Amino acid sequence: MIADSVRLALPTEAAAIAALQRRSWSAALPDPAAAQLLESVNLAAMTESWAAAIHRPPLAQFRVLAALSDQRVTGFAAIGPSDDPDAEPGADALVAEFMIDPIARGQGHGSRLLNALADTLRADGFTRATWWVSSTDDALRGFLTESGWAADGAHTEIGMDTAGPTLRLLRLHTALS
Repeated sequence: MIADSVRLALPTEAAAIAALQRRSWSAALPDPAAAQLLESVNLAAMTESWAAAIHRPPLAQFRVLAALSDQRVTGFAAIGPSDDPDAEPGADALVAEFMIDPIARGQGHGSRLLNALADTLRADGFTRATWWVSSTDDALRGFLTESGWAADGAHTEIGMDTAGPTLRLLRLHTALS
């Protein structure tokens, strides 16, 4: 038995990450948005995208971390430099994805993954991290605020197309120093 841990994801874990992401979308997003998102991309295409992100990131500071339990992927995070228009280059990082398998929540994987991503970003020289969170995801927002993250006043609304459902996002931030 291997202890629960977090490390850089391996290309061979891309399929597990893609499947976990699809399960998480179904569990976390409102039904219309989840359905539209799941219909827009299939598992094979998602697996290929994750394999590329893990094996050939566009910059060395883009990383995919995997949370593991008994060698099974229980969560993942995708992190790197922030692309927000108000970001300070070289200082601001972004948590682009962070998901814990719905069946593995409440077992410490989220806390381990959050600590590992902060350590990784700090080691890469970032001093602040930002994270766009769904305005309706009270559980994630609560977890993050208890961990020292706070809203910075930025918000946006995204959708797959102009006629479909939209999702309101709030940006949280934290100092990494």
